[in-house]
Amino acid sequence: MLSVALAGSLAACGGRTNDSTASTQGGFVSGDGGVTILPVAKRPVAPVVSGPTLGDEQTALTTKASAGKVLVLNVWGSWCAPCRAEAPDLVRAAAATRDRADFIGLNTRDLDPIPAKAFVRSFGIGYPSIYDPSGKLLLEFSSQLPPSGIPSTLVVDKDGRVAARIIGKTTEATLVGVIDDVAAGK
Repeated sequence: MLSVALAGSLAACGGRTNDSTASTQGGFVSGDGGVTILPVAKRPVAPVVSGPTLGDEQTALTTKASAGKVLVLNVWGSWCAPCRAEAPDLVRAAAATRDRADFIGLNTRDLDPIPAKAFVRSFGIGYPSIYDPSGKLLLEFSSQLPPSGIPSTLVVDKDGRVAARIIGKTTEATLVGVIDDVAAGK
């Protein structure tokens, strides 16, 4: 399957250089930024996830609020070097597509919200993130994303189906291009 092929091509997150190192240091891996776009007829329904909002853990945020719009869901952690590298591109892509896409972050594995909040402030991230310290919500996407593939980005179409995924660091140009295609019904 595609997930097996992707797993074989993953590089280590946070500067780790091989799979054996990754498995002994938490098992987190990041892909090469490859994009998979699914044909309209083969798109699975995206799971709806809800959780506390990073920055206001008493308020819940849900992906269901983006029904009828393109949704970009970016999985990130403050501890992840590729996440830091892609953050400026995500901010610019969110600004460039704000009229046709909602962005939500899924902050995972940050056991303490303070570093995650500092990450958001440092990079000027203006869209909300769901705080998922245990990684439990990420598991809802296990059929679309490897649970250890961080960063990862899903683009969900207006009908709530997974249209594209990016495993690993993405760029503004790649993400805007994918959003434009998905918004146009491609």
